[in-house]
Amino acid sequence: MLNHKDHFHGSDLEKIEEIYHIKKEDITSFSANINPLGISETLKNSLARHLDVIQTYPDREYRELRSCIASYCGASPEQIIVGNGSTELISLVISAIHPKKALILGPSYSEYEREITMNGGHTLYYPLKESENFRMDVEDFCAHLTDDPDMIVLCNPNNPTSTAVNEDDMRRILDAGLQHGIFVMIDETYVEFTDAADRISSVPLAGYYTNLAVLRGTSKFFAAPGLRLGYAVTGSRDLRRHISERQDPWTISSLAEIAGRLMFRDREYIRKTHDLIASERSRLYGELSSWDTVAVYEPKANFMLVKILKEDVNADLLFDHCIRKGLMIRNCSTFPFLTNRFFRFCFMKPEDNDKLIRTITEILPPQIG
Repeated sequence: MLNHKDHFHGSDLEKIEEIYHIKKEDITSFSANINPLGISETLKNSLARHLDVIQTYPDREYRELRSCIASYCGASPEQIIVGNGSTELISLVISAIHPKKALILGPSYSEYEREITMNGGHTLYYPLKESENFRMDVEDFCAHLTDDPDMIVLCNPNNPTSTAVNEDDMRRILDAGLQHGIFVMIDETYVEFTDAADRISSVPLAGYYTNLAVLRGTSKFFAAPGLRLGYAVTGSRDLRRHISERQDPWTISSLAEIAGRLMFRDREYIRKTHDLIASERSRLYGELSSWDTVAVYEPKANFMLVKILKEDVNADLLFDHCIRKGLMIRNCSTFPFLTNRFFRFCFMKPEDNDKLIRTITEILPPQIG
């Protein structure tokens, strides 16, 4: 049994291997939130034919890649900044804005607070309420804004709650931000998994708001975390210039550039992903909603937050039980405002999801009906 302090990120398979003596190849990670289809076969085959590109430097301006990204997400090429994964772009945007105080949703991804602190800033949290199923009350959020924070950081859909703010409500937040001189950074890592990305994404707003940067990556949706390819969309010329002046040249490799140009055009892979995630999200939410041993919160992304209601079980115990069967879930007790009554899992292929559900019922047997 692990101590409460020992928790694992979805990429910590080597730690799991060391502690549990389970080969990482034998672990199905429901923690990493990565597309269960894996890398597109079209991308694999195409990259093999383009390996010779590593003999040359990529275009320093990444013109073709930015044009391809712009076409994919509905922006203009001049609004696109490419980076070495969305993690680099989070760091670059926060460094450029250099907030003294930043407002972050809680619970949310810890990297935001880390980067703000490293840049000498302080963080404030706006807590999402369990009583409201962790959905943001946009009117209340805007009413709490003052001239005090320099920056708002939103993950949309939010990790780990899988809740989302629609475009109309995001306009209200951006308008309020303008009134108070606040820059808004939106992490859209998971928006492509949603049923209604066109109604949730803030990319179209980049043409109207200069206090906005929208960040995305290829690690989750395109199952390519090792590629290290991300991009930001912003209408702020000052932000684009600031990042351009400080970003290392050739931050994206020649191979990653080619991969990006290929994956954003792979419509069949994108369709298959949408179909799989939509089907499993609906099925698993419906299944767990009928249990009396857990509470579930309606997911918009490719993962679901669950609260354990059985008094003698917590996320530490459940994680331990699942990992011993080669199934890795996410203990959410390290997220702000959550406890070890909460866990998160992403939607994998149906047969893997079924195995996880059977394993969870061994610890949390529901009395249905």
